[in-house]
Amino acid sequence: MTDNSPSIGIVGAGSVGVNAAYDLIRVGVRITFLVRPHRQEQLSRPQAMYSYDDNTLDRFSGYDVITDPAALSDQPLDFLIVTLDNASLRAEAGLALIKEIGRAFRGTNTGVILNAVGIGVLSWFLAESGLSEDQVAMGNTNALIHEVAAANLPVGPSVDADLLAKADYAVKHLGAAGFLIDDSSPKLAEAFTAVYTGNSIHAASTASASETAIGVAILAPILAWGLLDWQSLDDVDATNEAWQLGANSMREIQQLNVFGTAGQAAAEQTTPEGVLQMFRQMTQQATPLDLAAFFAYHHGGKVNRQDLDFVDDARQRAEAEGQEATALRELASRLENA
Repeated sequence: MTDNSPSIGIVGAGSVGVNAAYDLIRVGVRITFLVRPHRQEQLSRPQAMYSYDDNTLDRFSGYDVITDPAALSDQPLDFLIVTLDNASLRAEAGLALIKEIGRAFRGTNTGVILNAVGIGVLSWFLAESGLSEDQVAMGNTNALIHEVAAANLPVGPSVDADLLAKADYAVKHLGAAGFLIDDSSPKLAEAFTAVYTGNSIHAASTASASETAIGVAILAPILAWGLLDWQSLDDVDATNEAWQLGANSMREIQQLNVFGTAGQAAAEQTTPEGVLQMFRQMTQQATPLDLAAFFAYHHGGKVNRQDLDFVDDARQRAEAEGQEATALRELASRLENA
């Protein structure tokens, strides 16, 4: 690694942040984590990553760690990946962080990639940070990643249980791309994908901003699946009332004005049968990782508040636009009482 190597900051050292660091360090990128003080101890030792793709275990280190957001202004970063969820960003500490990001990088060439899931996150972040539109884009991993000990997921017969037990995190890629960044800022997307590439990793790829934005609607059937206690999708019928609630909520989200004609077109294609088929394909794609168990852990944990806020936000937007939002209202009620 040379002094001319690209430099990327990662806000948060959860699954997404650690996996991004793992990929980027292997292609020569200098990584600086910004974490809360209690996460610093974990990062003081090499991190172990297990791959469900090829049953291998790898360890990596060589990153820097800071705990004070004010120190961002001292970091000559090419990019900053913000992995905090939407609820965390909108909390008091998150808003203070956004102000620091704006102060540190406003008027610079540093590109910011947001990992938060929600409706209108990009425009909201731009307003709060004061950064320019060509400086910020939405992005996310194209993989399923989890902490091994905390998740304690079922171990399939093809998984090397001994290696998995030694890992801090485990990853299952869902396609050729390791990271997806939207094209809301084409120059930023081009520059970022050029850095996030190499023979040893799943390279980053650019995705349509409109398709990426609409993609958040998939949260509705995921949460409806939770109402079914994550039972095998082979045992779920498309006529199941809870499953239809999820698909109908997905359609109501797609019809929001913020998604424009692309959202209307997607809504016309959304049916309970089609969504169920899509999820069954995802389940196969995730193998040997148990997708139901992964979702049960992920959406029952720290992003649960984000999920509830997302559904409620979608409902309020739909009602304000004249939709009855029957499905979203019922989904929100059931989730709050689950």
